[in-house]
Amino acid sequence: MNKIKLAEDTYWVGKIDNREVPFHRLILAKGTTYNAYLLHTAKPTVIDTVDLEFGREFVEYLSQLIDPSEIQYIVINHTEPDHSGGLAALAGRAPNATIVCTELAVDDLKEMYKLHSRNFLVVKDGDTLDIGGKTLKFKETPYLHTAETMITYCVEDKILFPCDIFSTHMAAQSFFADEAGFDITEDFIGYYNAIIHPHRRYVRTLLKALEELDVQMIAPSHGFILRTDIQKYIDLYAQLSANTVEDKRVTIVYTTIKNNTKKVAEQIKRIFEENQIEASVFNADKTDKDEIIASIKEADAVWIGSSTKYADMIGNLEDLLIDLKEMNLEGKIAAAFGSYGWSGEAIEVIQDYLMQTNMNVQSTSQVIKTTGMLHVEFPVRIRFAPKNEQLKKIEHAAAFVADLLQSAI
Repeated sequence: MNKIKLAEDTYWVGKIDNREVPFHRLILAKGTTYNAYLLHTAKPTVIDTVDLEFGREFVEYLSQLIDPSEIQYIVINHTEPDHSGGLAALAGRAPNATIVCTELAVDDLKEMYKLHSRNFLVVKDGDTLDIGGKTLKFKETPYLHTAETMITYCVEDKILFPCDIFSTHMAAQSFFADEAGFDITEDFIGYYNAIIHPHRRYVRTLLKALEELDVQMIAPSHGFILRTDIQKYIDLYAQLSANTVEDKRVTIVYTTIKNNTKKVAEQIKRIFEENQIEASVFNADKTDKDEIIASIKEADAVWIGSSTKYADMIGNLEDLLIDLKEMNLEGKIAAAFGSYGWSGEAIEVIQDYLMQTNMNVQSTSQVIKTTGMLHVEFPVRIRFAPKNEQLKKIEHAAAFVADLLQSAI
């Protein structure tokens, strides 16, 4: 292949995969590309690699442009194997290269590719790295779409290397979108909807980071490189990730022993109100059941919680849950929560009852399968009073449901 040049001393060194590619439980009928980049500076640097399946081929192609032993830095923006998969093959041929990544990525890469003895450079938000004639600036963009993700910006060339962000899935022979011969917008939006939209809350972090960068080219990890209409694609992310549904309501119902579950309910309410979503809280032992049911009927999301006593719920909550099984609650989101001291069985009993309704009941399994997120857990289980890390657990779960309510694609 001819050299694919992005800027002076900057080249594409990836892999075109023109098969029907299995990916995130999808089939990429148009194939995809795994884009990696060589900055052939005084301190040669590779930014990202290719899918694990093509590691050897990647290094062979790269070797046509540079002796791998000369490479001094390997930047890994995101640890998923379709980006970092070529690292094992490259690291073996570039024994003196330092691996550059976020702190959260270090253990992933060590374990995945047996790199425990390699030198790592941990970068934080805003850090820079002189690679000999060019300067790289790093911005952390967690959960776009995994916790360790970052983006890399070349200051002199004004090129953004954002990994999965701003990607498309297409095995196009034309590397640049302006040479594609058609409008790529539909494919660009399709990729956003499939991969980025479940993490739309974190797009705000990205957009804020871009405000301080003069981006003249976007070189993502999949599909077309963008060098014209840059602001159009940034604006599309802003539009697609914006809150698109208003006037949503949440009903939160609980019973409590020592007010710990009440505190959880109040924290859930706070998160929704911070997201401009109306939330009503009811103590099932102090409110008429008909009033609670009326609120649930009007709600878009329902949270049910209880403290645990002798491995069971307390108070009048079970009577309400029995009634909910007989109601048509289709389209509503549901979640269970509670505080406990030992095993917290009541929370699981509530989850079981909710699963017998026709609501969209949130579970950790569902979150992992649809988004890959590991920091969002359902049901929300809080041991004793909510504090410290447990407050974050509540915030992550409530914010996740808020996003579900506010996003429509």
